[in-house]
Amino acid sequence: MSEDKRGFGIYVHWPFCKAKCPYCDFNSHVRAEIDEAAWRESYLKELAHFAALTPGRSVSSIFFGGGTPSLMNPATTAAVIDAVARHWRIANDIEITLEANPTSVEAGKLHDFRQAGINRVSLGIQALDDRELKFLGRQHNADEALAALDLAAKTFARFTFDLIYARPRQSVAAWREELTRALSFAADHISLYQLTIETGTVFEQAYARGDFQLPDEEAQSALFEMTQEILGGAGMPAYEISNHARPGSESRHNLVYWRYGDYVGLGPGAHGRLTLDGRKIATRQHRAPERWLEMVAAQGHATRQQDEIARDDRVSEMVMMGLRLAEGIPLARFTAETGKEMRDCLDAARLARLIGGGFLALRDERLLATESGRQRLNAVLGELLG
Repeated sequence: MSEDKRGFGIYVHWPFCKAKCPYCDFNSHVRAEIDEAAWRESYLKELAHFAALTPGRSVSSIFFGGGTPSLMNPATTAAVIDAVARHWRIANDIEITLEANPTSVEAGKLHDFRQAGINRVSLGIQALDDRELKFLGRQHNADEALAALDLAAKTFARFTFDLIYARPRQSVAAWREELTRALSFAADHISLYQLTIETGTVFEQAYARGDFQLPDEEAQSALFEMTQEILGGAGMPAYEISNHARPGSESRHNLVYWRYGDYVGLGPGAHGRLTLDGRKIATRQHRAPERWLEMVAAQGHATRQQDEIARDDRVSEMVMMGLRLAEGIPLARFTAETGKEMRDCLDAARLARLIGGGFLALRDERLLATESGRQRLNAVLGELLG
């Protein structure tokens, strides 16, 4: 895909949840009361700030993430979508995604979100077993999850959902049964994440205490390989390490990230990447929700970081994101981002070792990770980038 067609995305972060999941390290918070009118006004102010920096762009995707953005009033999403359309051109096939939890209360709002302009929903199902959902700290049960999937299919032309696997005590046979059942409710996209222990989470403490154990490396590998086999056989191969889709149904917004395109990050803690006057700029908004509101009220935005990304760091970011994709990185992208060819951006000896070991490949003018390399991507990146 040519560099001018990577898209331009808008990410909107809603930082609130009903409860904090024990595995989650996202910027999410629980609050007894939320002044949504103030939040709506602040999103529109910060949006106007970024629009002034990026005039004339065409928006290919909007993504409401969190937190739990399905807790928002649909009128807030409508106001943001309308403002995006006022500030920028809108692609004819724009993708507008909202993350939602499958509790009955939130699922009941899906029709209103569609009326507000959402055309794709991403449901945080995570498991189809009540005991496992309780372990993961989720607020819904398996019946609610399946009902929400059915409602999403009736409400949206495109929807996706997440599952977490490689959970404690999970066998290959049990995961095969659960995944097969999930696929009977899938449309054209599904995200499948191995459970990892993130710093600062409740699970980090519980894992350190020995409250539970994760499957060992061999078992995780078997679960991963079986996942690829089942999804590939269902016509939904992995286009990214954890994301599977029928051809043409990939998440357009996430592809902006992975192809190292430009995007605005709006809301508490949101990150952005913008090309301004030929420079790649990293932006980051203030993380604390109340402080973010105060800063937006005072100056029209809550940008805590707005720094130019050095050439070497651009290479590292582009490689870390692009090698997640099955399509890899077009060699021309190195030149477009840095002014240098790939061989001048990466260490030749390290690259040769990884290609010789079957972890990376040069194919059709692209650098890509093989299936074996994507399965071990952290180690591959550590070796490649030093």
